[in-house]
Amino acid sequence: MKFQKRKLSNGITILFEERDLPIVSLSISNPYAASHENSKIKGIAHFIEHLLFTGTETRTHEDISREVEKKGGVLNAFTAQDVTSYWFKLPSEHVFAGLDIITDMLKNPKFDPEKFEKEKKVILEEIKMYHDMPQRHIHDKILENLYEKPFGEGIIGSKETVSVLTRDFVYKEFEEKYSPENYIVTIVGSLDFEKVCDYLEKTFQPKNKPLKTPEIKKKNAETTEERPGLDQAHFVFAIHAPQANDPKIHVLEVLDAYLANGMSSRLFLEIREKRGLAYAVRSSIDTEKNHSHYSIYVGTTKEAIPEVKKIIIEEFDLASKNMTPVDLKEAQQRLIGLRKVTSEESTNVMNELVFAEISTGNAENYYKYVEEIKKVTLEQVKELAKIDNYSTAAIVPE
Repeated sequence: MKFQKRKLSNGITILFEERDLPIVSLSISNPYAASHENSKIKGIAHFIEHLLFTGTETRTHEDISREVEKKGGVLNAFTAQDVTSYWFKLPSEHVFAGLDIITDMLKNPKFDPEKFEKEKKVILEEIKMYHDMPQRHIHDKILENLYEKPFGEGIIGSKETVSVLTRDFVYKEFEEKYSPENYIVTIVGSLDFEKVCDYLEKTFQPKNKPLKTPEIKKKNAETTEERPGLDQAHFVFAIHAPQANDPKIHVLEVLDAYLANGMSSRLFLEIREKRGLAYAVRSSIDTEKNHSHYSIYVGTTKEAIPEVKKIIIEEFDLASKNMTPVDLKEAQQRLIGLRKVTSEESTNVMNELVFAEISTGNAENYYKYVEEIKKVTLEQVKELAKIDNYSTAAIVPE
């Protein structure tokens, strides 16, 4: 593995992992996203992401997608809390075709008024879709119970906030928040690195518009929402967690591998295999630059939620007392093996590098993962398993 990091004269940071395969995954990411929004404009970063695909001064939406897909590639984007990222995956010989499209989208978006109104309708339908998927919507609810507004209001926004956005206001926000000196370009694959650097130097000029770090306030709350027409109850238990630049984040990963990650984890065995209370038991660590939380999801019955909650709390307590050196070693081996498996896919590495750079300022930390996991001690895991405060969210049948 060969890795390079370079800061261009226009401020762009480039992260490059060279691979022998003639495939390239490349993203241009802007560290402006949902966490930078106030309550009145919730969803605007996600809206901008959508709009950049609707056309430029010289390309229609159809042109943008066709030029990538006819070369066998994939073009997509995502909006998180601390970053909005636009990316493609293409055969190496077409890398500059992909770059031309993404840079055109970022430099020359048309924000056509008619397309704007159509895309607003699309996003409003997306909001309805996620709301009507309780196994998805429950994660928005737990966010509300872990953080004060506006952060806890989620990424996609609401019908109320998205409906009132106007074309001119959104375009002004784009002009203010998309400044090339903040961009991070991440490349995983085979290409001429110097030519790409030269291309990016010539294509982007800095606007000198730094982004302000948002203030995020934590809280703990428990809520239950009743809905008609449901057969299953959806329950999430969550705690605030160490942030990405805190070495304890690796301690949490080891605890999770033991406690709730996978079919051999303590909670999966206890809740599903031993007691038959659920089909789905899964966990996630959501960590970016300015926030971090750890959540455990269980799909169960309304009547079983108190018992499921009790089991989760008990298993945290048991982990703080009874976890053994063998348990530690198995959890570490699982994480190290999973890292090797997931790093085979270049887009996974591309995204991990982006988040590492934005969260810690050091994308190189991605390559120290195995070393950091091996450093975790049993005492550290047991100490982290001692929890005092938590949040829960439930969506249950009426």
